Amino acid sequence: PLDMLGMVYRTIRQGLVDMDAMFALVDTPAEVVDAPGAPALAVRAGHVRFEDVHFGYEAERPILRGVDFEVKPGTTTAVVGPSGAGKSTCINLLQRLYDVDKGQVLIDGQPVTSVTQDSLRAALAVVPQEIVLFHRTIMENIRFARPEASDDDVFAAARAAHCHGFVSRLPQGYDTIVGERGTRLSGGQRQRIGIARAFLKDAPIIILDEATSALDTESEMEIQRALVEQMRDRTVIAVAHRLSTLSVFDRIIVMKGGRIVEDGTMRELMRRGGPFAAMW
Repeated sequence: PLDMLGMVYRTIRQGLVDMDAMFALVDTPAEVVDAPGAPALAVRAGHVRFEDVHFGYEAERPILRGVDFEVKPGTTTAVVGPSGAGKSTCINLLQRLYDVDKGQVLIDGQPVTSVTQDSLRAALAVVPQEIVLFHRTIMENIRFARPEASDDDVFAAARAAHCHGFVSRLPQGYDTIVGERGTRLSGGQRQRIGIARAFLKDAPIIILDEATSALDTESEMEIQRALVEQMRDRTVIAVAHRLSTLSVFDRIIVMKGGRIVEDGTMRELMRRGGPFAAMW
């Protein structure tokens, strides 16, 4: 009886501690909130612009120091540079996961801070480096991007992302449970599902954060060809570390220390012999 009483006491105490932490989290005020009466984002062309953007996750440690560039509608732009240059931070600010300290980020002339977050993120299809999968079927994980999509739409997106082949060879096919965080799939298979999600969402602006880093060279080339096909008439911004993937982009922005140090086409940057050529 004493052993049982001790176990019950410990369980109750742990439950109270967990509840306290949960309520503290729920009561934490959000740092990024919609402005009162904020309208929905009206995407007309998908023109993205960063105007003198300054930002730091901590006040004493600035990350971006006056970043200024634009991505014209229907064009593809890659952002490259060493680790810590601020590439992924630009992607986070475009999604408004954080608010800028100074300057502004605009889509079709509308500051992202002045529109609702739901409408902003509905206009963006994001393929992150680390794909988050749920402990559900492959079909449900792809359909997560557009829950009302039909099975045929999911199959078309999977074929475009070159994951229909490996899914069809699985014993349960699209009904295969992927495991917690997709542990039953390889890194490359998870990335293909993430790319299929982006294709299924069919958003006017596509963000690729090292979207093919877990793929072998042959698969990467197949995905690159699929991306070129899907990227037509869309605005595409990609963060890239593997420079071999940059040949399909119209423009390359090179960042270092939170600033843009070079900007141009791949041929122009190679001819200049500057930081990009040294990275290459």
